Amino acid sequence: RRAFLCGEDRGTGKNFDHRKGWLTARMKELASVFAIDICAYAAMSNHYHLVVRIGFERAQAWSDEEVRERYGQLFKLSKSQAETVSKKELRRLTKLWRERLCDLSWFMRCLNESIARRANKEDGCTGRFWEGRFRSQALLDEGALLTCMSYVDLNPVRAGRAQRLEDADFTSIQERLREARGARRKSAERMRSGSQGPKGNKANRTRKTRPQQAPLMPFARPGRKHGGLSESETVPMLFEDYIDLVEWTGQAIRDDKRSASLPARAQTTLERLGLDTNHWVDTIRDYERRFFSMVGQVHHIRFEAERQGRLRVKGVGWADRLYRVGSAA
Repeated sequence: RRAFLCGEDRGTGKNFDHRKGWLTARMKELASVFAIDICAYAAMSNHYHLVVRIGFERAQAWSDEEVRERYGQLFKLSKSQAETVSKKELRRLTKLWRERLCDLSWFMRCLNESIARRANKEDGCTGRFWEGRFRSQALLDEGALLTCMSYVDLNPVRAGRAQRLEDADFTSIQERLREARGARRKSAERMRSGSQGPKGNKANRTRKTRPQQAPLMPFARPGRKHGGLSESETVPMLFEDYIDLVEWTGQAIRDDKRSASLPARAQTTLERLGLDTNHWVDTIRDYERRFFSMVGQVHHIRFEAERQGRLRVKGVGWADRLYRVGSAA
């Protein structure tokens, strides 16, 4: 509709910020059903960003019964369909549903359609809500993941909507900071009082009345794996390192200080992933102009392009600048 349908509509003066809450709640509900983890998100006035990990292996490990149960949470008719078809047809449907539960297009379809229906009902109209289909990028290595997450979390800062990460509403970075602050406060309270947290039927009843929402994909903890980090299904870096880097990057973008010296921890993070500190701020500032369908080291981009049968891919030139090992074979 060519309007700020999740922000303040300049034509009518109405504010629709509450729809950003719809987006974040719905994407987490879907993540609890799909084999998809949310690494980062940012809901803006007329678009949103998502960084996700697709868990193909996890979907394959689900039993047939679990696949049908999960798919039934998305489409109620599938439950009655499973009860009426032959065993052969049920096996075919279960295979199809398993594939859909780890398919980004189906995830986005379920997300966008539900938001469109709610907004159209609220506005008393029909038709498309978003102008076009979503655009996706393949993040081919850890450096690409860090770059894209930083860009997404800093969207409100880049747009001048927030000065601090804590003030960047409807972003994963704000949510993570609040959770970390709340966890520290609860830990301190338990140490003072020896409290074990809420128990009893009342707390259980409260949890059951709300739709299940998947938490954000956790950051790794110190360990021996992943270059000093532990756990495989995590964002492969320490949360404190990520915060240091994103806070400094946001300040550099706000103050236009591209050459300001990096904090030691942030510099170590970039160096560990082979990223050139001299091009980091420019990359985050102009991310959408630097990369298109793939992000990663040059040889990763070329390998993926060859696998897809593509002769040219936008972003190879900038990848060669961003990665200190960008031209490695």
